[in-house]
Amino acid sequence: MTAGILLVLLPTVMYGGLSLLSLLTAGTPGYTSNPLRQDLWRAGHAHAGVYLILSLVMLQYVDEARLSPFWKWIARSGAPIAAILIPAAMFLSVASPSATKPNGLIDLAYVGAAFLAAAVLSLGVGLIRGARSARPLAAGQSGAFSSGGDQ
Repeated sequence: MTAGILLVLLPTVMYGGLSLLSLLTAGTPGYTSNPLRQDLWRAGHAHAGVYLILSLVMLQYVDEARLSPFWKWIARSGAPIAAILIPAAMFLSVASPSATKPNGLIDLAYVGAAFLAAAVLSLGVGLIRGARSARPLAAGQSGAFSSGGDQ
């Protein structure tokens, strides 16, 4: 279900790119005359696309991870939440065409970054735990590193 929703949302990122392109090529006042707004909107668009694709990739691995239900939820949901919050921070913090600095909504980026970090770290740890518990240690091995010469 989550993957389906993310795939349906991906064209909105594509539409956002076309919107930015039209603002740029039309020389829209308040966009072309505001470098801060250009930079944050461009970054917001890029982050949305990258985090949506990352979300789709991460979904493929969640069921292999050895995690509690709460941490599986974080692993599944953290990147999509970041794909909403981080771009929203970038777009909404300079919504005014005359903005010379980001407003307080830029703080949403930090919340999104926390969700993203929790998601990738929990999934990474869960995959390592799952891989370690799935393969038995060979005789003479006591941990993560082999003491043999076949490394």
